[in-house]
This record gives sequence, C-alpha cells and structure tokens, in this order.
Amino acid sequence: MLSDSKIIALYCIVDDILKSLHHKEDIRVRVSDAEVITTAFVSALYFGGHQENARHFMKLKGYVPQMLDKSRFCRRLHRLSELLLFMFSVMGKQLKDMAGAADYRLDSFPVAVCDNIRIGRCKVLRGEAFRGKHAAMRRYFYGVRVQVMTLNGIPVEFCIAPGSEHDSQSLGKLPFDVAPESSIYMDAGYTDYLSEDDLFEAELIHAKVQRRSNSKRKDEPHVAFLKQYMRKQIETDFSMIKEKMLRKVHAVTKNGFLIKVALFVIAYTFEKLT
Repeated sequence: MLSDSKIIALYCIVDDILKSLHHKEDIRVRVSDAEVITTAFVSALYFGGHQENARHFMKLKGYVPQMLDKSRFCRRLHRLSELLLFMFSVMGKQLKDMAGAADYRLDSFPVAVCDNIRIGRCKVLRGEAFRGKHAAMRRYFYGVRVQVMTLNGIPVEFCIAPGSEHDSQSLGKLPFDVAPESSIYMDAGYTDYLSEDDLFEAELIHAKVQRRSNSKRKDEPHVAFLKQYMRKQIETDFSMIKEKMLRKVHAVTKNGFLIKVALFVIAYTFEKLT
C-alpha cells in the first residue's frame, strides 16, 4: 500500500546506502541521486513501472518539488543503472553475511517484451536468442528470463538472461557468494551434475536440485518433500514480484527495458527491508 511512511522509508534506506558508499554528486544538481532512485522505486512498486506517473506523483505530493522533466529523468536513471546494481549487491551481501550458512531458493521467471504476434515488428529486442519457452504456461514468449536467488523471501542475487537460455546455463552467471555449508534449492530445470559437484567441491555449497523421475541421482522421500516445499515458497515470492508488473513493460530501447525489469527486483528487495 502506498503511504507517506513507506516512501520516506525507501528514501532513507537509499540515502543511507549512498552515504555509506561515500557516493559523490555534483553540488549543482536540483534533484539528488537518492531522489531519482526513490522515484524509480516508487514507479516499480506502485505504478507498474510507469515512470511518468511516478514522476508526477512525487512532484505533486511534494516529495521532490523540483522534479526533473521526463527526458532528463530518464537520462539520469540510465546513468545510475550501474550504481543501482552495486547498491543491490551491497545490500544482498550484508543480508547473506548476517545469515551465515542458510537455505536459499533459486528460480527464474520470464518477462516478455511483446506478444508473440508482434515479434517481427519488435525493435526493443532483436534475434532468436530472446525467443524462449515458458514451460509452466506451455507457451513461447519473446523477452528475457530473470534468475533470482532469495533468502527468506528477499532477493539477494539476480541476473537477466536471454529468453532462450536454459536455466542450467545461467548458473555460471550468478556469483553464489554465500557462506560455506549453505543450501540452494532449485527445480529440475537446473539439473547439471557437474555444476552441482563443482559448487560443493569449490565452495562447500549444497545444490539441492529437484530430481526428475528418470534422474541418475534419486532422492529419499523426505528430501524430495523438502525440495518440493521450498519450491512452492519461491513461487510465492515470484508472484509478489510479478504482481508489481503491468501486462506489458513499456520501453523504447533495450537498455531501458532491462533497467525496468531490474528495477522490479531491486525495488522489491528494498521494500521488504522497510
């Protein structure tokens, strides 16, 4: 629910993190980086990623009286994209350090850039690499696949991969910077025996992958039940992230689309901490 206390709490967390990182900005700016980032978070959490509505709201309610115009706001947000990812990684690292050896959940969800019938006219993304299959819905989509690892329902690591990339291929893109003896629960799509063995031998991380009926590594009944339970938990986490999105994520460039998709995950993480 959108409230004054929620917006103020978001701003305070963002501002505190920027100060802890000794972030410097031009003293001549009318709108601080913390205000720009908070507005972007508000757009992802409460306006379905529609930044223009969030920009008007923040100005109208007096949160950012000297709000930038649409063009300048977009340019500032694009310049801050690397900083946003770094802030997320810092926050995730702190949560993982406090948790120590813990249980994590890893899964992915697709984000389509357009309807399948419009793929030929799509200008935001190009190429067959973005044509993937959503197995749960038994349909194809054109867009990206977001890999998210959560701790107690809070995203701590994520990456964005082309839609055609299989989940097991994305394992190498996540840092898995967790404490030794941690367990990461995944569904059967992440089955890769070599990667599982490498994770344990190199980092002492237990890859708890659900097994198919024809798997070479069968699970005991109690282990299979636990994996199934953990999978249901991450489906709940993902539903809360995806409900923030509109049916279509509006963007006119590839970078703009990727920034908006990343903002849904990052903003959700910050909201869970308020």
